[in-house]
Amino acid sequence: MPVPVPVLVLVLVLGGRAGGGGCQLPAEWRPLSEGCRAELAAIIVYARVLALHPDPYGAYNYLPWQRGPPGGPQQGAGDLFYSAEIELLCDQAWGSMLEVPAGSRLNLTGLGYFSCHSHTVLQGYSYFFFLRMDENYILLPHGVNFQEAIFPDTQENRRMFASLFQFSNCSQAQHVLSFSSDWEIQEDNRLMCSSVQKALFEEEDRVKKLQQKVAALEKRNKQLRDRVKKVKRSLRQARKNSRHMELVNRKLSEKLSSAGGQIPYINSLKQENSHGTYLKV
Repeated sequence: MPVPVPVLVLVLVLGGRAGGGGCQLPAEWRPLSEGCRAELAAIIVYARVLALHPDPYGAYNYLPWQRGPPGGPQQGAGDLFYSAEIELLCDQAWGSMLEVPAGSRLNLTGLGYFSCHSHTVLQGYSYFFFLRMDENYILLPHGVNFQEAIFPDTQENRRMFASLFQFSNCSQAQHVLSFSSDWEIQEDNRLMCSSVQKALFEEEDRVKKLQQKVAALEKRNKQLRDRVKKVKRSLRQARKNSRHMELVNRKLSEKLSSAGGQIPYINSLKQENSHGTYLKV
């Protein structure tokens, strides 16, 4: 597989943001240090990349503008996506969920250039990997907190991750990793990281509770508005019925009045008819 050109990352990321509607993080997102994210990563390994293999267009390898379903034919993906065969140079970091010893070889997929991020490695180089395993036991990069998941093998990164590995179990060629660690400083950083995470989680919980309260109040307000609408509708109907009854009563009164004026005339006619019925003797 040809080595990808690093400049392509910037082009694809910017192109994806421009053409794909942008890559937006959650509103409550806050950056976390590598140490904090290491505590949250499912698996951490220190490994060397032995080989790279092109990956087909699939569930983990596709771009937003590729409309075809995962598993279908590639649509202009080219060599953007690939997997890597890696060899563990040390046992996995303390607390990792992967139970394999140093020297084990694993396949890592989900690598390549995506629209909003990139997970890239080069053959023959070593890296520190934050990994996770999906329900099908496939290893993928674990971008904790939407941040970097792969760290190159540099002196700075070795020192940063020195407290996570038991270097006595590393291969003989990696004796340079035996840094002396200041455990008090590391413990202070760990406590600080835990307090920061706790503060962030508490703030997220508070925001979620406030959002739930707002949603409940909006629901209650909607119910009250619906009730007011029903009362207004009933009041309008009652007024309409009242006006109709007034009109009916008025017409009935007029009829009764007109009928009452004709009663004397009817009585006089009765009297005249009654006189005509008597015969003189």
